[in-house]
Amino acid sequence: MPDQNPPCPGPAPEHYDLLVIGGGVNGAGIARDAAGRGYAVCLCEQGDFAGGTSSASTKLFHGGLRYLEYLEFRLVREALIEREVLLRAMPHISWPLRFVLPYHAAMRFDTATPVSRLLSVLMPWQRGRRPAWLVRLGLALYDRLGRREILPPTRNLDLTADAAGRPLKPEFRRAFEYSDCWVDDARLVILNLRDAQARGARIDARSTVLRAVYDQQRWQVDIRDADGQTRRVTAAVIVNSAGPWVDQVLHNVFGQNDVHNIRLVRGSHIVVPRKFDHDRAYFFQNADGRIIFAIPYESDYTLIGTTDMDHPDLTTKPEITAEERDYLCRMASIYFREPVRPEDIVWTYSGLRPLFDDGASDATEATRDYVVRPDPALGNGRLLNIFGGKLTTYRRLAEAVLDQVEDILGRRGPAWTATAHLPGGDLPVDQVDGLIGRVAADYPWLDEFTARRLVRSYGTEVPLVLGPPGSAPAEGETFGAGLTDAEVHHLITREWARSAQDIAFRRTKLGLRLSEDQIARLDAYVAQVLADPEPRPAQTAREH
Repeated sequence: MPDQNPPCPGPAPEHYDLLVIGGGVNGAGIARDAAGRGYAVCLCEQGDFAGGTSSASTKLFHGGLRYLEYLEFRLVREALIEREVLLRAMPHISWPLRFVLPYHAAMRFDTATPVSRLLSVLMPWQRGRRPAWLVRLGLALYDRLGRREILPPTRNLDLTADAAGRPLKPEFRRAFEYSDCWVDDARLVILNLRDAQARGARIDARSTVLRAVYDQQRWQVDIRDADGQTRRVTAAVIVNSAGPWVDQVLHNVFGQNDVHNIRLVRGSHIVVPRKFDHDRAYFFQNADGRIIFAIPYESDYTLIGTTDMDHPDLTTKPEITAEERDYLCRMASIYFREPVRPEDIVWTYSGLRPLFDDGASDATEATRDYVVRPDPALGNGRLLNIFGGKLTTYRRLAEAVLDQVEDILGRRGPAWTATAHLPGGDLPVDQVDGLIGRVAADYPWLDEFTARRLVRSYGTEVPLVLGPPGSAPAEGETFGAGLTDAEVHHLITREWARSAQDIAFRRTKLGLRLSEDQIARLDAYVAQVLADPEPRPAQTAREH
């Protein structure tokens, strides 16, 4: 693994088989898969990796339970199978999560779904209500569509006796409990990029693709790097995986003047102090037919979301509105005994989902699948545009892209990511708690929270951050909440961090626990390290 990045040591190659634009989860997954098959790969991201949609998700690997009402059985089955593939690949940053779905007679369908329309004809007396037998049938189908080996099946809950009922209002007496998975979305991106780099890809943060012209043989591409210098490279194939910026890239880089492939939908989340003591999440369906989740978050908090609001354009920063705050508080308060109030909110985040605008009648229908489309007007089919997608299917999307790359460039190597671990994930799913115990024993100066956080971030690579087992704590800066300068150096030199924001709110979630003064001190320290990038003696000793 290279000690410093970016860029990789040595001169950059003049020509790449694949140039990927966009450093979110889709771009990262594509770069990793392609590099592992033997293609020469360069990825450019104009900002920080996972700086947009890929760090602003609800942080779930899930099959898409609600898509069953659209009769999207193939899509749901693919995602359900993929959950366990991903769990095995990254058990340190992803883990099984049980969801409690309280049932009540007021639960209603989204009236746009095929199932809702059918039942309104067959059972008009229900008036759009969702009968319990149908919920149970859908969950039984959810259990059986995928090849479930790790995750436990659905079960019925008596909320008057189960701990999951205690935080809820007494009128909720019955629930269903089913399985999906949690994932740290931003770390998912970073680990894919680290693996891509280890397999030979060039990974460039804060580098903007300015212009690309196809000359009937290859793309001529101008790139402005983080230092402000412009360089030219050539590429056989370009993948436009810029997420919400995909149309902007088509306009600015490729000169397409009238492109309207996506619509922007803003999803907002709130974080409040912990609302319950157990480790399960809640799936709340509301009278308006929409759903929200309430999920355990960073030990001491509860994450509630998401909303779906049309967003005007990319010039408007995605931020939660007062309307969205009130909606999430009001909907959660329908279920929780203790109301969720706007003044309880300790943090919010919002992201933009780029929904492929294929003429679907509403945003929900437009989100159900990803699209990999060769551009019909540019590059003789050698520009592949990516529309849509979600965390759960990012790896399958990358395989779909590589299928098309192979058709153009020929096959270099077999598909491989279905059985490969991400960095730090080389341990069985059921041995993560054991690793946390070993880390706590190997580094007795760590508190319990920090030992768990480090394993849940770095897995078996904790010694890469802290030094060999048994190492004494290195003398140096500390920034609060267990964040040390050793970890900060790791994030700068191996994970492309360049600011306190990169560290506190993406590569870790410690921003929830750090004061403004601590974050300012962290920012100053990062700037100091970047100005003098030589490793500290203690760091050098650990690495050798």
